[in-house]
Amino acid sequence: EDEDAGLLLQPLFEGEDYGAAAADGTQCPSVSVSRNTPAKRDCLVVAVLCFGNLVNFIDWFIVPGILLDIQKYFGLSDGKTGLLQTVFTLCYMLAAPIFGYLGDRYNRKIILGAGIFFWSGVTLGSSFITESHYRIFVLSRGLVGIGSASYSTIAPTIIADLFEEGKRTTVLSIFYIFIPVGSGCGYMLAAGMAKSTGDWHWAFRVTPCMGGLALLLLILLVPHRIQRKTAAHRALSISGMRGRADEKPDVHRTARTTWCQDVGSLVKNCSFVYSSLGLTAMAFVTGALGMWIPLFLYRAQVVQGIVPPCLQDSCNSSNSLIFGGITIGTGILGIIAGAEAARRLRKINNKADPLICATSMFISALCLYIALMVAQTNILSTFIFIAFGELFLSVNWAVVTDILLYVVAPRRQSTAIALQILVSHLLGDAGSPYLIGLISNAVQARNIPSLQWSFRSMQYSFVICAFVGVLGGGFFLLTSFYVEEDRKEAQR
Repeated sequence: EDEDAGLLLQPLFEGEDYGAAAADGTQCPSVSVSRNTPAKRDCLVVAVLCFGNLVNFIDWFIVPGILLDIQKYFGLSDGKTGLLQTVFTLCYMLAAPIFGYLGDRYNRKIILGAGIFFWSGVTLGSSFITESHYRIFVLSRGLVGIGSASYSTIAPTIIADLFEEGKRTTVLSIFYIFIPVGSGCGYMLAAGMAKSTGDWHWAFRVTPCMGGLALLLLILLVPHRIQRKTAAHRALSISGMRGRADEKPDVHRTARTTWCQDVGSLVKNCSFVYSSLGLTAMAFVTGALGMWIPLFLYRAQVVQGIVPPCLQDSCNSSNSLIFGGITIGTGILGIIAGAEAARRLRKINNKADPLICATSMFISALCLYIALMVAQTNILSTFIFIAFGELFLSVNWAVVTDILLYVVAPRRQSTAIALQILVSHLLGDAGSPYLIGLISNAVQARNIPSLQWSFRSMQYSFVICAFVGVLGGGFFLLTSFYVEEDRKEAQR
């Protein structure tokens, strides 16, 4: 029946240049183009969105890349240092539902552009904050998180509009590759700028230029409205406006629903709930690792006598550079491997996606635990097991998003992504950096201050990440029990 509806609606969209029907049924001006032109434009739109995602996550991980310098500059304890990323993530997650609501009802290109402009401007301003204004620096990170939320909430739904289900996982994988690539580039850019200039503030003056370029590309290359490519979704435009499907026989118009009705429906969707909890465990682990691993590796090297304690204005940033490279490499390999495994295994098992996520979480948790245990004696083995832990975590990024997109009805997807962001960050990486810092402070307070206990306090704090990883694997296993039924419901 959905295919018939798509065929009946086709004349409504025929000849349109990327526009969806407006609420009054009028068409956008048509342009005579070749059959290949829409496909090329789709690729350009995806390229722009990927570049924006790169800039987004570079901004996100600038602070962890120069964490030791920032900690010394402001004179912070581990607990207060962890608060930087916690404030960023809290603002990010609280803003996400707002942008999800707006994205389901208003033009998404405008929202994306405003978000890029806002976070780039605040990032540039934060580079001029002096050591006596630590609270303003914390506030600036929170404001950057608000801008980032607009992008992470809306950009994936644009890709969902552009591609049918067969291609969507592949394109989403490309988009999500820029999460680890951007994260790794954030570490490397921050460490490189601090090393080359001798002043960590310069790390915050590069990405605003990249943000300005992303904004310009968005304005020039992304259409104002984009019609959905799947037949079942053609009556819904990216601007939140529905075509007049009711004018055609046998086509049921999709009625507007309130935000509360959307949330109520999502809460009853078991696949969405359990996969979101699994993603929360992923966020907890990645948030803690992303914030603290370079500092943890530095303290392990100090204990082993590989590097001396940092007594200079600019500290050794080699760990951030190496960890950034590991993040980029394992992220690309993990996302590609996850997408390919999902593509192949779906043909033989309809529950393949959540089972892939569960398996990778269990393996990642084991690798991270081993890395923690060998850190005091063998730094090379620590790097290797951290790399494997990150690799298996990265397997899940695109797969989890694709689960959401096929178990949730199209008209609720922006709201679903926003809620998933809210939950995963509220219970995940919003608190994990701060929690790790607090536990580290508590352990150090109970023992004589020394380099050895400075390392061990961080080591003991990180053990919680391994157990949370196992818990996340369990949630993905629960998802596999409901995914088939919820997928059929979403298609109806």
